[in-house]
Amino acid sequence: MGVILVKPNKITRVTRSKDDARVFYSRISRLYDFSEGSFERKYIQLGVERLSFKEGDIVLEIGVGTGESVIEFAKIVGDSGKVYGIDISEGMLDVTRMKLKKQGLLDRVELVNKDAVDLPFKNDFFDKVFMSFTLELFDTPEIPKVLSECFRVLKKGGRIGVVSLSKKKSNVMVRMYEWLHGMFPRLLDCRPIFVEEALNDAGFKKVYSSVISMWGLPVEIVVGEAYIISTKD
Repeated sequence: MGVILVKPNKITRVTRSKDDARVFYSRISRLYDFSEGSFERKYIQLGVERLSFKEGDIVLEIGVGTGESVIEFAKIVGDSGKVYGIDISEGMLDVTRMKLKKQGLLDRVELVNKDAVDLPFKNDFFDKVFMSFTLELFDTPEIPKVLSECFRVLKKGGRIGVVSLSKKKSNVMVRMYEWLHGMFPRLLDCRPIFVEEALNDAGFKKVYSSVISMWGLPVEIVVGEAYIISTKD
């Protein structure tokens, strides 16, 4: 396989199958906190803070992983709120359940083993939707589908927070990562994407956006609001 060059305004595709993803993440679920999870936590926390969760919120996290954020949300929303978590990997959800049980928070959280391109929730249901290092795992044509589903299930005025590898500020590290992604698509199944642009295309109004560095790779933190465009008679 030769060197893969990606145009600055294009994002690479995700070529591994959903079955491959399910198996891979279930296999690494019990080790995740000691590998990727430890590096990502700082950036996830920044996204959580920007979304301003509060008591009584009904919250959805897409791609719960090993449950660190779900646990935090469950503590914040209290008995009057509810947290829902969805993940394609049953192994990841098993780890999350064990952590929730240990913390006595299982009654505040409902976990669903499903693909987020088709969310099993009714319209206008959630106050907040959050995903971290997850949107970039979806293949390019699926990203607008996932965000459209998020818009559908959010209450009008509800907010979405996304933390993701970003291509907004392309550099040598981004190009190297994209090359590695092309060479080892099953091992590096995520890649930098245009987060703010994707949220805008899905109809979200930008509330906050920033780009920070993680080992030289840009990470985009974006908060958007689901709103109705007012029309005059």
